[in-house]
Amino acid sequence: MATKKRILIVDDDQLVILGILYSLKKNGNFDVVTTNTCDAALDLILKHKNDRPFEIVFTDLSFDNGTKTTKIDGGESLIKALKNQNIDIKIGVITGHVETNRIYNVIQNLSPDAYLIKSKCGEAELRFAIEKMCANDLYYSHEVHQKIMRRNIIQIQMDEVAIQILKELPNHPKISNLEGVILKNDGTLMRLRSIETKLSNLRADLDANNNTDLVLKAKELGVID
Repeated sequence: MATKKRILIVDDDQLVILGILYSLKKNGNFDVVTTNTCDAALDLILKHKNDRPFEIVFTDLSFDNGTKTTKIDGGESLIKALKNQNIDIKIGVITGHVETNRIYNVIQNLSPDAYLIKSKCGEAELRFAIEKMCANDLYYSHEVHQKIMRRNIIQIQMDEVAIQILKELPNHPKISNLEGVILKNDGTLMRLRSIETKLSNLRADLDANNNTDLVLKAKELGVID
């Protein structure tokens, strides 16, 4: 008889936990434990490290149930703690956070084995993600993969001039005011026509409707603060 895979679910939303439990317990191949705090999650993982260890942990990123005594206040901190202690466990993120910059930073800095979006994650995708993780493969949902690809493409296309324009744009009511402010790569001032051309290209690259939308999308992508 095959040993059930031990999975820990960490989320402060009981409805989410119940949904994941329903998806995983239907065929009985998993031994699923749940907790609603990251502190408790780390304690459980350490407690069972040598006695029936957890093979996979799925965690949300944001937790609203922290107190003054909370040590680990969110999923990112939990992932860091597990990696710092060299815990042998596959780590999956299952969250409602779909902001491109948040996704990019989590994947770039923490390298989780999976990243799933709560609102899009059904039983089939969850099980497929687990299969991939157990096979030492990464699994990022389609939406996550698309956002990362787009973020990388935009990052390649951005140059210092584009960053200057995006940062200065909110400070000037008229585009014409940017003339005399934006420097080209050779240190000379950029003429208005060149600035307008650059803006047009940036709007096309980021699929922005106007300059206000352009700045918002640049911030969402993490291109500017």
